[in-house]
Amino acid sequence: MNLQKPLTRSSVQLKCRKSRTFSLHVRATAALERVDQDREVFSDANGRVIRPMVADYGFRSGSGRLYMEHYGETPKGVLDLAKSNFQQELLQMRQYVRFGVGNSSQTPNGAIPQVTFKMGTAINSVFKQMDEFLESVSVLPKLEQPEKKAEELTEEWEEIREKLTKLKLDNQAIVEVEKARAARGEELYTPFWVKLPFLFLCLVLDVLYEGKPIQKFWVLETVARIPYFAYISILHLYESIGFWRAGAELRKIHFAEEWNEMHHLQIMESLGGDQSWFDRFVAEHSAIAYYWLLIFFYLVSPKLAYNFMQRVELHARDTYAVFVENNKELLETIPPPKVALSYYLNQDLYLFDEFQQGSKVTPRRPSCNNLYEVFNNIRDDENEHVKTMDACEKETIALDIAKEKSSRR
Repeated sequence: MNLQKPLTRSSVQLKCRKSRTFSLHVRATAALERVDQDREVFSDANGRVIRPMVADYGFRSGSGRLYMEHYGETPKGVLDLAKSNFQQELLQMRQYVRFGVGNSSQTPNGAIPQVTFKMGTAINSVFKQMDEFLESVSVLPKLEQPEKKAEELTEEWEEIREKLTKLKLDNQAIVEVEKARAARGEELYTPFWVKLPFLFLCLVLDVLYEGKPIQKFWVLETVARIPYFAYISILHLYESIGFWRAGAELRKIHFAEEWNEMHHLQIMESLGGDQSWFDRFVAEHSAIAYYWLLIFFYLVSPKLAYNFMQRVELHARDTYAVFVENNKELLETIPPPKVALSYYLNQDLYLFDEFQQGSKVTPRRPSCNNLYEVFNNIRDDENEHVKTMDACEKETIALDIAKEKSSRR
């Protein structure tokens, strides 16, 4: 029996009767029943049932994803976590270099992306030979071809994955949008030494993730949430040592922004953005570097730190705007991930409302019926971050908070 073909309910029953493979019958039937069950788990505040995307293409699951199994549990000690993560990453790294698990073999367009792709292929070949040698001398355990999960055998899993691979992002179109913004006199002034890390980030994303928009978004969102954490760290430190105690409202806003970016990150993970070991390596190490960079910026000048983040959010807004415009029809055919529904249609939207600038009197209430609307929401979130960072840089955020409080009376 060929396990690689998508299964329907009728084909599962027919093939299992012929093959006498009881374990496969139980496994596939359970997957199909889980599909039926999970499709009706979410209802909005008005009681309207929305069918989420059942398939989850992310590398992490369970405690690695919000609103799923083990969500909210206390973590283990750092040594246990480090050991578990190392074992998991080592296994996936070996599967990556040996079997291409999580790796896109599609050759990118453009001279520089093609050169880096060929370099990566050559390096991968060296690591593959090294892994095979270490396995042959019993330094590493024997590596087996990973089996497909039961849900990966369903028609819906294959159908949505195929659609996700067809999503496109035109980097040149993003450049044109940013040029048009500058022509309208809306270009943001940033000192070159502050702008340089941003330009480096854009270069890495454009070169490494040509033709891979979801992976690019995942790396971008991993880095984008880090500055807010850095700002909170410094504000908390200032309060603790008595330097500055007027930043409590700012900490609350920045936490709401980080919470929002975390959900963007989780959405990209559910779409498979973190499947590749290499992408996780790039994103997570970049996040560490950006944390300390933004700590330095905020210590020297909070205005420069906010200016930097405003530029990042402007680029993110323009990127998502181009993406939704170029992929509208396809995105409308894909159901929303469960994590998106749980965030945007939550009955308690306190943290969502907290970072909105100019829409607190009439709260923003986005719809979330398909992936197109999800990406529209993300684009609009980034625009709200731009306005919030602008208010922080210009030091008008306190006035905005005062106006908001007066409007609630």
